[in-house]
Amino acid sequence: MTVLEDVRPDVRTMRVFLADDHPIVLAGIKALVTADPRFEVVGEAGDGPETLNACIRLAPDVLVLDISMPGLNGVKVAEQLLARRPSCRILVLTVHEDRAYLRQLLKIGAAGYLLKRSAAEDLIRALSAIAAGGLYLDPAVAELAVADHGSRPAEGAQGVIDLSQRETDVLRLTASGYSNKSVASELGIGVKSAETYKARAMEKLGLRTRVELVRYALANGWLGN
Repeated sequence: MTVLEDVRPDVRTMRVFLADDHPIVLAGIKALVTADPRFEVVGEAGDGPETLNACIRLAPDVLVLDISMPGLNGVKVAEQLLARRPSCRILVLTVHEDRAYLRQLLKIGAAGYLLKRSAAEDLIRALSAIAAGGLYLDPAVAELAVADHGSRPAEGAQGVIDLSQRETDVLRLTASGYSNKSVASELGIGVKSAETYKARAMEKLGLRTRVELVRYALANGWLGN
């Protein structure tokens, strides 16, 4: 399969697959994505089995996935796809403001959760964040992640007071969706240094995954709406 080459140096077009059972919604999402030259739509589908089979075959960088899909719902699609294509980043785009769905999809490994009513303003922002290795939560459901996690830091956490300012800055940016390279550029440090600060701070706080980091950041007021 041919992948379009981005005209800018050192920037690769992100390959995106779109899945929604409503043709009008699908067309609107496609228009938003194709308007940004950083993204290339490599396929689209209107049901769960078609989405799963196509994504296994095409191996897109990002799947924009509705939850309520005929044949196989979005939760099952995400679970089965990540078992076969773990490098695929999944952005759930849904009308459901439900903690059970959010918790289940984050546990499976989804990289983002965006409400359809926010898509016009935030879809590209969400895609950019997860394409860079971050995790994106719609501000309207972010509080559910905090409620699920509780107001306390992760088990074993010692609190922000034990972090150096540099460690705190690195974790804030990481939780906001910055890649290690972007964190390094933003703070004027080397990539290896950024990785070291992140690893050391995560260990201090007892955090093991990016989801735990984002929940910690939300619970401690690091991420604004």
